[in-house]
Amino acid sequence: MKFIKRLLILAMICTILGVGTIFGFYLYVKPELPDVATLKNVELQTPMQVFSADGKLISQFGEKRRIPLALDDIPPQMINAVIATEDSRYYDHPGIDPIGIARAAFVVATSGSAKQGASTITQQLARNFFLSNEKKIMRKIKEIFIAIHIEQLLSKEDILELYLNKIYLGYRSYGVGAAAQVYFGKEVSQLTLSEIAIIAGLPKAPSTMNPIYSMDRATTRRNVVLGRMFAEGYITQAELNQARSEPILARYHGAEIELNAPYFAERARAWMVERYGEDAYTSGMRIYTTVDPKLQRAAQTAAVNNLLSYDQRHGFRGAVATLWKPEQTAWTTDKVIEHLNKQPSYGELQAAVVMATSGKSAQVLTNDGEQHTIEWSGMKWARKFMTDTRQGPVPKTAADILAAGQQIWVQQKDQQWVLSQVPDANTAFVAVSPQNGAVKAMVGGFNFVHSKFNRATQSIRQVGSSIKPFIYSAALEKGMTLATLVNDAPINRWDKSMGTAWRPKNSPPTYNGPTRLRLGLAQSKNVMAVRVLQNVGLDDTISYLTRFGFKRKDLPRAEAIALGAGSLTPLEMAQGFSVFANGGYYVEPYFIERVEDPYGNLVYQANPNIVCNNDCQQEQQQAGNNIAASRAVLNDIAISEQELGDTGSAIESDQQQTRYAPQVISEQNAFLVREMLESNIWGGGDWRHGSGWNGTGWRGQVLKRRDVGGKTGTTNGSKDAWYSGFGPNIVATSWVGFDDHSRELGKAAWNNNLDKKQISGGEAGAKTAQPAWVTFMETALEDVPVQRKQLPSDIVKVRIDRDTGKLSNRNDYTSMFEYFEKGTEPTEQVGEGSSDGIFESDSSDELF
Repeated sequence: MKFIKRLLILAMICTILGVGTIFGFYLYVKPELPDVATLKNVELQTPMQVFSADGKLISQFGEKRRIPLALDDIPPQMINAVIATEDSRYYDHPGIDPIGIARAAFVVATSGSAKQGASTITQQLARNFFLSNEKKIMRKIKEIFIAIHIEQLLSKEDILELYLNKIYLGYRSYGVGAAAQVYFGKEVSQLTLSEIAIIAGLPKAPSTMNPIYSMDRATTRRNVVLGRMFAEGYITQAELNQARSEPILARYHGAEIELNAPYFAERARAWMVERYGEDAYTSGMRIYTTVDPKLQRAAQTAAVNNLLSYDQRHGFRGAVATLWKPEQTAWTTDKVIEHLNKQPSYGELQAAVVMATSGKSAQVLTNDGEQHTIEWSGMKWARKFMTDTRQGPVPKTAADILAAGQQIWVQQKDQQWVLSQVPDANTAFVAVSPQNGAVKAMVGGFNFVHSKFNRATQSIRQVGSSIKPFIYSAALEKGMTLATLVNDAPINRWDKSMGTAWRPKNSPPTYNGPTRLRLGLAQSKNVMAVRVLQNVGLDDTISYLTRFGFKRKDLPRAEAIALGAGSLTPLEMAQGFSVFANGGYYVEPYFIERVEDPYGNLVYQANPNIVCNNDCQQEQQQAGNNIAASRAVLNDIAISEQELGDTGSAIESDQQQTRYAPQVISEQNAFLVREMLESNIWGGGDWRHGSGWNGTGWRGQVLKRRDVGGKTGTTNGSKDAWYSGFGPNIVATSWVGFDDHSRELGKAAWNNNLDKKQISGGEAGAKTAQPAWVTFMETALEDVPVQRKQLPSDIVKVRIDRDTGKLSNRNDYTSMFEYFEKGTEPTEQVGEGSSDGIFESDSSDELF
């Protein structure tokens, strides 16, 4: 009896000491225990996503991939698999599993190693949210107490939902929803039992037991999970056998990008970080941009293909590298593939290695292990590049171009493989809505991986003759008309300050004498633009240009501005042309339409200026947005790069007042400039009697539409090539040039093997930039009805003489109809008086 009594006393003492020890540990660590009540309102970190206007995924930012799921959305077998593998008594314990702890302790005591874990799902959740993975006794004690607190605060279902969404499962995937996408490219509801078992087995060692890292380990672990599910009664023997025999088809699946618009995505990322800080990356916010998928694809294809065409006109710069020379042993296929897998790819351009040449074809190997044949039609363009203005002789065989062992670039076009190369020059393209400034498409360069610099918004380049429509607009306000004669003759003016003569010339250097304003702009007559600027006045012209959003600091105070000495970005140029397209209203470009939180709640809504239609004239007048007020507001406007894209003046509520765009030029002025820009494409005159003429943008005639117009632009030395123009409800700007300002776009020599439309002569806006604009417009306007010309009030049409611009009553090829703002139409009949209506420069400014 005494023995039993002493044994009971000893047991009681041990119990008291154990409880006391546990209580002591609790008091010791209590100050360091986190507030587990935060789990009630936890916001799981999810990546920030960027979408097109219609919801197509453009990009995803953030280190962690997570797809939060409600417990009801997770298949029961996934839950069963996790419980069977990680915590079979999950529903029976209070957060810690004494039986599991005892079993693990026994294993340690008998084997000397920890072969079994004792952490419950609740403990793992505690560790994931509040603790590190360091293997220290104090961390384990904290984990136990936190787990008990969690069980007191949350239901078993809530804990499971958090765990299944929080647990790390390898390859930056957190939670079973993300893991299903990463490894199998499926939604979790689409997984097979075998795939469920693979994911359920990952918490033990997510980095080494996943099927991408090791198929053998993943298979072994899958079978362990299936065995546990069978042992716990969750699956039958037949299901076990079927799942074990199923082959594992896993590979890395990135975010399912639906639209290639990386420069848009980067713009949205920077905007979000500036607005919401670094937390934006894990906020789960969904940014809906203004990009139109159809227009973006059209812009991407048009700009890149046009740049590649330019690049090929100037010759082949040779192989990227030589892996082996003719006298050396050729690499094995496996070695070539290993090398190619380390090379980048730029859009449709793939790295390849030449394996052999024969006659007029070459065999190449790509990184997928496939051999392809490049036929002569896919390489005959490759004259040797000598300089930007000179190419080598026409190649006769494939051996003149390529040799075995060379690493090159190839692309697949029209079911054929062709030789290509990464262009030295670059491009930008941007399209905007003239009604509200929404940027519908943007290409910031040849390839975002190749260069992240956004030339559409960041590259400030001289604009060449693209500036002329704005100068001619100023002239119209000064009283000139489309029929005003300006002397198209050389200018030779002495510059006293420089001690030299200034001799601006036409390109090509041909001169027609007295020429109507319409022809002067359509044919881009340089000397006429200078004389028009002189008539308006330099200071008045610069002030007038700021109405279009151009910054005064980018407009040099020199008459050379008439020839394009000013520097603007492609986006600013499109913004300026929008004023002509929309009837005279200034709209600011913007990129972000709205932002939603992970639950679909609106947190930001853009509120752009919109062009006033006839039904809002009264509201616009009340807002004070008339021409006079707009001049005062916009005279010195300066829109910074940072401000562009955030024009919405974010109002965080749904109550936003409509903002009307200020009118900066009259509707009549905008109409008359559009007339000249349409003539840039369609020209005019009477071709039957030899009086017909083309504008510099005649390549746009392939669109077969009379409601399009634009303007070419080429800078000195052809360092920049531009085309800006409009169609119904769209304005677009195309630019091509070198990032290295010292290089010129040059010229291409004649090559009888090439399409004559693609070669010969110097590069310029019409040849180098406009083809991208035309190709884009073919897609952008394919389903858009041709707009009938709408005449603003106070616009009249009268018949004039083609040569003098005076009134004519002759109904033949010598006359034509022209538009005038009422009160500016000619009153003098042809044949009356002298030709003193011709506008000339002040003779005192002429050298000769």
